Amino acid sequence: MKGMRSYVSLRRPTMAAPRVCVLIPTLRNSLQLEVVLKSLASQDHHSDFDVAVVGPTGDTGQEVTEKYGRRWIDDAGSRNRADACNVGIKAIDCDILLFTDDDVIPPSDWVGKLVRWFERPEVAAVGGPNFAPDEDPRWAKAADVAFTAKWMTAGTRYGKVPPGELVEIEHNPGCNSAYRKSVLDQVGGYEPGCIGAEDVVLDEKIRAEGHRIWFDPTAVMPHRRRLPVKPYMQQLRNYGYVRTLANARWPNLAVWSHSVIGFFPILVMLGIITLFAGGLSGGATEEPWFTFEGEWNWARIAFHGSLGLMCAYVVLCWSGAALGNSPHRNPFTVLVSPILIFLAHWSYGGGVVRGWKQIRFGGGAEAGLGVQLDDKDRSGQ
Repeated sequence: MKGMRSYVSLRRPTMAAPRVCVLIPTLRNSLQLEVVLKSLASQDHHSDFDVAVVGPTGDTGQEVTEKYGRRWIDDAGSRNRADACNVGIKAIDCDILLFTDDDVIPPSDWVGKLVRWFERPEVAAVGGPNFAPDEDPRWAKAADVAFTAKWMTAGTRYGKVPPGELVEIEHNPGCNSAYRKSVLDQVGGYEPGCIGAEDVVLDEKIRAEGHRIWFDPTAVMPHRRRLPVKPYMQQLRNYGYVRTLANARWPNLAVWSHSVIGFFPILVMLGIITLFAGGLSGGATEEPWFTFEGEWNWARIAFHGSLGLMCAYVVLCWSGAALGNSPHRNPFTVLVSPILIFLAHWSYGGGVVRGWKQIRFGGGAEAGLGVQLDDKDRSGQ
């Protein structure tokens, strides 16, 4: 992976037990938030640590937070995750600040696995992979396999498990990360008003100051996946949109895969048109259709070429899913992976196109400032 190398130093300087806090931004998701707080109450970390939840006062999560004796922080009217987290950062006094979401299930060793690495002065931040929890429905696990498929999800942090005990990387997901509080204060926390990819931008700001970010492959965070079809596609569409805006505002974040995927919906439509045009013109019926013999006119090339590319795509999806890192790989999840990978590519690509249009004809990349794009159903909580 770009910018990744194994850490082999054996230096382990001692330090006094750090003051540790876990910060959880939430919004009308009290049922899942209670699962998070209950799991954090069962951590086997050898030292005490605090937990703070940031959200709007009167939110359904406030009562749950207070039920577990944890601190509730009013989000001061924040309209996005970045601003809510910044409110928490300013309100919390600690040495190490861990971030996670209100829809995870922290393992009992999660806090300890991340905090232990801060004995090394080189570590400004550390995180780990995230996979769907075992409690997730069957199709959510299939989505997890699609997210972590080898080759087919270029650039995503989901489920990457590089070799090594501790590996230097460029970015950790916001649901499973820990930072030195002094570093967060130095860079001013999250980018104010950032409606998405806020964790990517934060890590870029930290690295720009000369600090180093690390990854522990064993510090796994079970993170609930959106169910297909609508919630899943909406999440991926939003990802594509906000990442395109972030890339325009911070060009150092952009990689080729973030832009190329924007052409996927266009290529799919062209492929379907070419397939039908070739088929209707006789390309599907000319003999012998299953060999390379005979005349290859435009109709035959159009039909079989398009069909061949589609078959190759399906094979790549199957092989990528089978070779991915998700613990939920099984015959069913691998079998349906081409459907979910296709929906992910289509939705993310659509989000990229939306971002391009916004940058060119709308408010520019500054549209990445404002109200968070929400893809979670929070009704009734």
